[in-house]
Amino acid sequence: MKLATYSKGGQQQLALLIEGKLYDTQKLHPELPGTMKAMLQNWEKNSALAKAAESDIKKGVNSLQADAEFATANVLSPVPEPTSCRDGYAFRQHVAAARRNRKVDMIAEFDHYPIFYFTNHNAIQGPGDIVCMPDHFQKLDFELEVAVVLGKKGRNFTAAQADEYIAGYMIMNDMSARTLQMEEMLLNLGPAKGKDFSTVIGPIMVTPDELEAYKIPAKPNHTGNNYYLGMTCKVNGVTVSEGNMGDMDWTFAEIIERCAYGVDVWPGDVIGSGTVGTGCFLELNGTGLLNDPNYKVQWLQPGDVVTMEIDGLGILSNTIIKEETEWSILNEKKKFIG
Repeated sequence: MKLATYSKGGQQQLALLIEGKLYDTQKLHPELPGTMKAMLQNWEKNSALAKAAESDIKKGVNSLQADAEFATANVLSPVPEPTSCRDGYAFRQHVAAARRNRKVDMIAEFDHYPIFYFTNHNAIQGPGDIVCMPDHFQKLDFELEVAVVLGKKGRNFTAAQADEYIAGYMIMNDMSARTLQMEEMLLNLGPAKGKDFSTVIGPIMVTPDELEAYKIPAKPNHTGNNYYLGMTCKVNGVTVSEGNMGDMDWTFAEIIERCAYGVDVWPGDVIGSGTVGTGCFLELNGTGLLNDPNYKVQWLQPGDVVTMEIDGLGILSNTIIKEETEWSILNEKKKFIG
């Protein structure tokens, strides 16, 4: 199934996306909820009801009329209120290139265990405008990623079991303000202010069965589902990044296993893959300057349109907007003279 959340009468409305049309879940079956948050709370039952309703519509058994056209609806994040949001570090190519560009060796621990960090789940958004403060434009960056959302509660399960917890997959853009990020990480803590202003997911959530045709083996000595999904990012119509989800070294199953060690994971938890190789300006600029000292670096600017596309997961588009203010926390540093 493909599920979307859109604004209907100013309220969130969950819908099935079928052949470009949105069908409100509450009209499909009286027991189906109208929000993704409620849908995920009882995912096993609700997804079965929704899948049966989808089948009836496709077969013509159910003559229910669509409520909206996906192309013209005010589409929100498919998971507008995640219970948490973590982001992983799954693509070795990205990590190795970033370290090479900083002239440091590849860290051996990358191959020992998957890692993640928590980001601001209250800053999740979907397609549309991304409003940024002036400091965000000090090296404003995109990050091309895939995300999953969990559909059941669990704790201390293995990677071999972890794919059972995934309700669906989405495109993810982990927006990054690099100057803020690098400044605070000098203190060996973060990222925080460099990341907490916006994380974009969407435009739809796609259930795993929809991706069966793309399935490929995990990398050697790794466990879990993997998919050959082409990934691209364009800025103002120009392709700046191309990669593939199949290049993930650590699988989502392995990342989720670590997330659930000694702690509960919950329905509605969103977990990102980390950046695909070439999937951000930080990496692209570093590689460019390494090869050519005169390379013209690029960062996101007000008015830029960022468009991400992943096979099977749709197209996610956002416009960068500058907040009309001069307030800068970078200019408020306190200086103490000893």
